[in-house]
Amino acid sequence: MRYAVEPVGVAAPVEPTGVKGAGRAPGAVAALQCSCTVTSFRRLVTSGSPLEPEIGFSRAVRIGPYVSVAGTAPIADDGATAGPGDVYAQSVRCLDIAEQALREAGATLADVIRTRVMLVDIARWREAARAHGERFSQVRPACTFVEVSRFIDPEWLVEFEVDAVVATTDPRDSVTHEGP
Repeated sequence: MRYAVEPVGVAAPVEPTGVKGAGRAPGAVAALQCSCTVTSFRRLVTSGSPLEPEIGFSRAVRIGPYVSVAGTAPIADDGATAGPGDVYAQSVRCLDIAEQALREAGATLADVIRTRVMLVDIARWREAARAHGERFSQVRPACTFVEVSRFIDPEWLVEFEVDAVVATTDPRDSVTHEGP
C-alpha cells in the first residue's frame, strides 16, 4: 500500500466570543473562549484506494499537531481481507495500516492519544484488546470498544480509528492566542 502526503495551506481564524454564562446564578459554570488563529498545513495521507476520491476521504489527515486516522479495515496488500475469521489477526493488520498512516503524517504510536475499536461481535473484544495492548501498553491512550452491526465487507470483524497529537516546533503548525 502506498501513501502520499499532500500539504495544503489552511488558515482558520476564530472570532472572539467573550464569556458565556454571564448573568447566571452564583456557582454556575461560565466558559471563557479566547480569540485565536490556527495557521497550519493540512496534510492528507492516502492509501491509493480508488474509493478515496469517490467517497471524499483520506486514510489520515494532519492539521498542525493533530492527526486523525480514519476507520482502518483489515485489508491485505492484495486487496483481500486479512485473517478471515480471526479478530486478533485482523486487529494486527488494522494497526499495521494505521501505524503506517501515522508515520506518513509525521507521527508515531507514542503520539497517539485516543483509539476506537469497532467490532461486529463485542464478545470477542479481548482478541482485539490483545493486539491493541501489544502496540499501546506503554502509551496507554484513551480507548473505546464498541459493537457495530456490520462493516462494508462482511468478512471484516474489526476496524480501528486512531487520533494523535504531535509535539512540533514547526511554525507552520502553530496556534496563536490573542487577547487576555
